Amino acid sequence: MTEMSNFPEKAGFPMRSFLLTCVIVSIWVNTSEIFRYFVLVMPMTRETLAMVPDVAPMNLPVFLVWGLWDMLLTVMCVLLTWLYMQVFGANYRSAAIAGTLAWLFFFALFWIAMLNMNLAKPATAAVALPLAWVELVIAAVLAVRLLPVPPERGSPAIA
Repeated sequence: MTEMSNFPEKAGFPMRSFLLTCVIVSIWVNTSEIFRYFVLVMPMTRETLAMVPDVAPMNLPVFLVWGLWDMLLTVMCVLLTWLYMQVFGANYRSAAIAGTLAWLFFFALFWIAMLNMNLAKPATAAVALPLAWVELVIAAVLAVRLLPVPPERGSPAIA
């Protein structure tokens, strides 16, 4: 068993920086999501599920759910990045790993479920998954740049 006295004291959670980072990262995430969905995923989904009436509609309830989806995605990515930075420092490697983990937890699971239920074709996932990965790695890079660097980590912030 590890004693807590072996761990250095942590500074409090940077709530203000976290919220500001979430707002900035959410602008990127929403832009990326809208592009990917309207240009690639929506047309492919409508083709795959053409037999479903009004599949992939665009209306107020859908946009509200989409806003919730993007908020959860952004908060998860920024929080995961902050947690990863606490242990491994603020650098491009940390951003790439935290972004990849967020991608695995959110998009890989989603597309595995969609494919498993025959609600998507592998071609759709093959287009959506790499773009979503790039989106979340960029989101994590933004988070690493915007969040305060843990003082006990020797890694410099991304310059």
